[in-house]
Amino acid sequence: MSFINGTSLTPASFILNGIPGLEEVHLWISFPLCTMYSIAITGNFGLIYLIYSEEALHRPMYIFLALLSFTDVLMCTSTLPNTLCILWFNLKEIDFKACLAQMFFVHTFTGMESGVLMLMALDRYMAICYPLRYTTILTNAVIAKAGLLTFLRGVVLVIPFTFLTRHLPYCRGNVIPHTYCDHMSVAKISCGNVRINAIYGLMVALLIGGFDILCITISYTMILRAVVSLSSADAQQKAFSTCTAHICAIVITYVPAFFTFFTHRFGGHTIPPHIHIIMANLYLLMPPTMNPIVYGVKTKQIQKSVIRFLLKGKDNSHKI
Repeated sequence: MSFINGTSLTPASFILNGIPGLEEVHLWISFPLCTMYSIAITGNFGLIYLIYSEEALHRPMYIFLALLSFTDVLMCTSTLPNTLCILWFNLKEIDFKACLAQMFFVHTFTGMESGVLMLMALDRYMAICYPLRYTTILTNAVIAKAGLLTFLRGVVLVIPFTFLTRHLPYCRGNVIPHTYCDHMSVAKISCGNVRINAIYGLMVALLIGGFDILCITISYTMILRAVVSLSSADAQQKAFSTCTAHICAIVITYVPAFFTFFTHRFGGHTIPPHIHIIMANLYLLMPPTMNPIVYGVKTKQIQKSVIRFLLKGKDNSHKI
């Protein structure tokens, strides 16, 4: 193992060991991961293009959805290409600084994902509880500022991860039993005191995930009160239907996220490492894969726009 600046504490590179215990089936595991990644990239870029090209989708709800799709692409792309290189070609070595960069992007984009879901809950609250003021309050400028603040929140809170991890001593070795550089996975191979890392990681989870879940819960509590007060059953069903896709996206995102977070800190000795690592990969891959499908199935306006777009393309091909 080589070291930076000739020291014995900071390795020049790490070895990402893939999925411990399942080395013989790495190739087979790679196929579903590659398929999901392909669906995620195609689906999210397709959704972004559809929202951009269809004027009927130039509304706050769909602009937030485009922001979610863009975040999904960045989130899964921060790890999956490197993971596939490990599983396909056994290319396990990653530069120390590249590992820190990957750690930064992974946690920044997962924080951004949570923040966008929170903004989408607020969007549904405004649309249902204040329908007459909805488009005047959520202007494009307000949406852009909200998205930028959500991104900056993640950057500011995640940057300390890289500094804390960079200054840890790594005298036990440089092999990380994972497919990508996660904060606690890297910190755990250090021979130093990682209590500050663990405490700060928990604090960031509460500041981002805890705050976002609180806002989502409050938003949907207010939405539920507003919907129940409607006199017409059809109006209630229509109001609830606009939230169905978003609720599915919340479940798809937060269930694997909670599993990964809590097993890292409290279930390390009871859950097999390969289960934890597979779930950690699905945590970054499931939302980008499923969100375009869920919104395509559950949102009638997107379905109509897809049909209109396909018919337009068919007409153009006949003219040629």
